[in-house]
Amino acid sequence: MSARRPALSVDVVSLTPHGRRLTVLLVRVGDSRSKERWELPNDAPRSDETIDEAAARVVRPTLGAQPAMLEQVAAFGDRRRHPSDAAVSIGYVALVASGASASLGGDAAWFPVDELPPIAPRQRAIVDGAMHAVRARLDQSPIAFRLLPSTFTLSQLQEIYELLLGRRLHKASFRRALHASWLVEPTDEWRSEGRGRPAQLFRYAPRKRRGSRRGVRFEGVSGT
Repeated sequence: MSARRPALSVDVVSLTPHGRRLTVLLVRVGDSRSKERWELPNDAPRSDETIDEAAARVVRPTLGAQPAMLEQVAAFGDRRRHPSDAAVSIGYVALVASGASASLGGDAAWFPVDELPPIAPRQRAIVDGAMHAVRARLDQSPIAFRLLPSTFTLSQLQEIYELLLGRRLHKASFRRALHASWLVEPTDEWRSEGRGRPAQLFRYAPRKRRGSRRGVRFEGVSGT
């Protein structure tokens, strides 16, 4: 009689910007015989916790704190291999603000999302599913702001959108779309961004309008 497979795992895809790359958090596999030496943080939910609570517990030891956003993506119940051999995996996506991920606990590291080391096939599908979910919601919710500090320049905000979309955006078109979305307000602070005059800092402060959307619409925002 074959061994019974674990019923469920909770797998978390943590995303944060590092320079001009969007990165994913992976932890080192303890078994040196494993083909994949890295994996997404994952564990089976405990009997006394919800799935959401399990996801929060999974990311806490490596991040050292709760992420800016933690949301369920989808269930993955295919036959692709998983590190725990779980029958079903519940994928989550966590967003970590830039600069808030300097210290990691344990054998953890950030890898560019487009240059991941070999990981188990189902976890690769979970990463792809998380990226698809983030991009699908980018036009309708303030996801990009979860990856920024409380104040930021418009150049920083555009860079985050470019990282999440995977393409460059035209500066003037992006700022027109941002202005139309009524999502940010200026502060009295300025920051030097290299040559030229300092750039003004903004904060996320959406204004309520009838029928308004809480995102930046990209129709007509062409790439460069």
